[in-house]
Amino acid sequence: MKLLLLAILVPLALASCGSSQKEATGTIAYVGGPKSALLRNGVAHAPPGAPARVRLAIAAGNRLQNKPYKWGGGHARLNDSGYDCSGAVSYVLRAAGLMQGQRPSRGFLNYGKKGYGNWISVFVRDGHVFMTVAGLRLDTGGSGRRSGPRWKPAPRSGKGHIVRHPAGY
Repeated sequence: MKLLLLAILVPLALASCGSSQKEATGTIAYVGGPKSALLRNGVAHAPPGAPARVRLAIAAGNRLQNKPYKWGGGHARLNDSGYDCSGAVSYVLRAAGLMQGQRPSRGFLNYGKKGYGNWISVFVRDGHVFMTVAGLRLDTGGSGRRSGPRWKPAPRSGKGHIVRHPAGY
């Protein structure tokens, strides 16, 4: 009975969220420019003139770079031994003063404002979330032996992800 109820409610919930949201199109790729962070030896550097909250978000993402992927990581405690996708995005947004608490990946479907941000964008689908800060992607997808939250300049498909951003960023 529970499975039948879930089979009916989940598609309805996703359809209602998706219908009023902006879906990512194409590939999310790093493109250098005046508003783009630089990545050197795994450390991101904010572009000149970046707002203070963007600088804070980049600094927070840098603190996560050697942390492993840990399912549920970053939810029970702010400073954890590892982070999952939503724990990492929550950590960065909290550190930048752009969110309180933490959210599971699905919780980002209603975060902030619809569409791409000028500095920060959050890409969410049921089961996964990642973000870009000053054009650089922070994602937990596996990169061989180095899984966990990492800055990734490599392109990634945005298909199926809803795009949100913090107001003003």
